[in-house]
Amino acid sequence: MRILMVSDVYFPRINGVSTSIQTFKQEFEKQGHEVVLIAPSYPQDYPTDETILRINSRGVLFDPEDRMMHYRDILALLPRLQEMSFDLVHIHTPFVAHYAGVKLANSLAIPCVVTYHTLFEEYLFHYIPFLPRSLLRAFARRFSRTQCNQVDSVVAPSSVIVDLLHRYGVEQSIDIIPTGIRSGSFSEGDGSSFRRQFGIPEDSIVLLNVSRVAHEKNLGLLLNMLKLAVQKNPKICLVIAGEGPARKACVEQAQQLGLNEHIYFVGYLDRATQLIDCYHSADLFVFSSRTETQGLVLLEAIAAGTPVVSVAAMGTRDILIDCPAAQIVEDDPQAFADTLLEIVEDPARMKSLQDNCEAAVQAWDSTTMASKMLGFYRKVLATQPANSVQVPNEV
Repeated sequence: MRILMVSDVYFPRINGVSTSIQTFKQEFEKQGHEVVLIAPSYPQDYPTDETILRINSRGVLFDPEDRMMHYRDILALLPRLQEMSFDLVHIHTPFVAHYAGVKLANSLAIPCVVTYHTLFEEYLFHYIPFLPRSLLRAFARRFSRTQCNQVDSVVAPSSVIVDLLHRYGVEQSIDIIPTGIRSGSFSEGDGSSFRRQFGIPEDSIVLLNVSRVAHEKNLGLLLNMLKLAVQKNPKICLVIAGEGPARKACVEQAQQLGLNEHIYFVGYLDRATQLIDCYHSADLFVFSSRTETQGLVLLEAIAAGTPVVSVAAMGTRDILIDCPAAQIVEDDPQAFADTLLEIVEDPARMKSLQDNCEAAVQAWDSTTMASKMLGFYRKVLATQPANSVQVPNEV
């Protein structure tokens, strides 16, 4: 099968969408399929290859980390794409990529699907605060409904997103296919080296959060929780790995709470080296976001043998509920701190969570998830009119 993916974000931009695209792309290629990705160019250097078509882009007003591709430059690829005989277009983001992806699919006379990666109604008001939240929520729902109904089928990374899209009025079929994690990809790391690099005392109890440092990630909850936790156990500290528009606000809040000696903002880390060491440096992974459609970093932490203490909201529920390597907590600083301290002060409970990590992550194997996605593609192709799309022999 030959798949054309289109996305407004990809590495070096680090987020869950980039990770999901890379994971599926590599798994498809490993299974003998061909994938070409259309993605933006970025100002910084980054590795690339002939299967990634970088499009000229410009900055985004409210988010300097992201880029906006030039629509006409994408459409200019059409003659080249026609020669490549793609079977299906898979859109991963709802901005220029969506409209260009739909246009390309129509021009190529092939099906078009979309993965609903981002829960817009829960974070738009952080970036456009001068408009009423109710107006932004209504806009986000209509926007999502319209886009999902423009394609042939929809992928949701978790069950709660399926329910949400149905409430929005999405009429197209929706399949639940989470992003998986490659076996062994986070199993080897040097946590002690990471602690030395960032000056973290070896006897510290390290809590870790890996995420975009953005307002919708609810990081204020973790900072307030940390303040309460260190009052009971001064060896506790928090590492926040990531960058984003809320970093300045988080640093200021940490200073106001007197947490300078208990918090480390380490920025973005190389996924193949530093990030793995970072996961292995932690005793517990803590997570507070209420807006995730899945929460891949939870799986990465568990794959590294680091148990999770997290709020279970939206897409993270599918990972956390019944997970033997995770403890669900309330979205409240005191309740979060109390639960965390109970685990930290109970070595047997901590060891039990750690011992369960390997089994817990096996259910999220990336090869299995890629096979599910290929089956989804096969189903979409099979439902197309015989005179417009034919299912390839290798599907």
